[in-house]
Amino acid sequence: MSRKRIQNQIVPQKHASGGKPNARSTRVASGNAGHVKPPVVSGRWLLAALSATIAAAAICCWLALCLLFWQGSWQLLYHPTAGGARTPASAGLAFSRVAFATTDIGIPRLKGWWIPAAPGAARARFTVIYLHGQDGNMGDTVDVLARLHGADVNVLAFDYRGYGDSQNARPSEAHWRQDAEWAIEYLVGTRHIDSGSIVLDGAGLGANLALEVGAEHPELAGVVVDSPLQDAAGTIFNDARAQMVPARLLVRDRYDLDAAAAALRVPLLWFEHADATGATKDPEAYTRDTARKMIVWLNPAGDKYKQTEDALGRWLDGLRG
Repeated sequence: MSRKRIQNQIVPQKHASGGKPNARSTRVASGNAGHVKPPVVSGRWLLAALSATIAAAAICCWLALCLLFWQGSWQLLYHPTAGGARTPASAGLAFSRVAFATTDIGIPRLKGWWIPAAPGAARARFTVIYLHGQDGNMGDTVDVLARLHGADVNVLAFDYRGYGDSQNARPSEAHWRQDAEWAIEYLVGTRHIDSGSIVLDGAGLGANLALEVGAEHPELAGVVVDSPLQDAAGTIFNDARAQMVPARLLVRDRYDLDAAAAALRVPLLWFEHADATGATKDPEAYTRDTARKMIVWLNPAGDKYKQTEDALGRWLDGLRG
């Protein structure tokens, strides 16, 4: 037999036992080779994966809620409106429009009104910076400005950023404080008014601001407040939505009335409104102020503006002494 024929000859494979191959075993092996058994995923692994997916989705939803609260929580406290048509002229007051706190490219951030005291006014040496409350804009305060002007003083009224015609920005405690600082700088640096003749006058949340800024400026003549908010930040933190997020970490506004009053070192005039029964109780923050102070309870049955104008005049006269 030739070598080529020997190489092409098929040699049958012996069975492991030494005998002939088992036909049944050969068929089974051949069948297994063509049908691989798929891997089996355990139920425990599926449950863990499902739980992790749900947890991740819940965390994402919670983070989205935190972001939305951070972006919109300011609207719980601040309610600005665009500039209105009413001006001091509607109350018979002479005034001029002012703009200050300019940016690096010369654009003013704040818009306001300068209402000079009448010629020969007895208290013309005083200038009042009026800090309006959290609602509306300075156009809503024309009657209050007329009352202030009636006390024979100069008046500077302005809108915070985000209010009226001032620069568009989201209101905050930090922004409000900076805006009030710019108003003081405008009077001292541009109009050359002595800081010792400047009085801060605020209503509502503006009263809280007046106390905070006044505490930082012991050189001012004094501070006047009308019904400051006892718990301004509570308006935000007591909201139901604030209970679902770390609100105190997301929101920095505090307006700590007690701390501001305790730190005040200039004369203080505090207006509060008596109820229908005439019952009065001095606010806690007022009792914490250790500087020269006076509180006036406004009678709801009387003329509020007349009462405040008279009390303000007496208080200013006391400052001159």
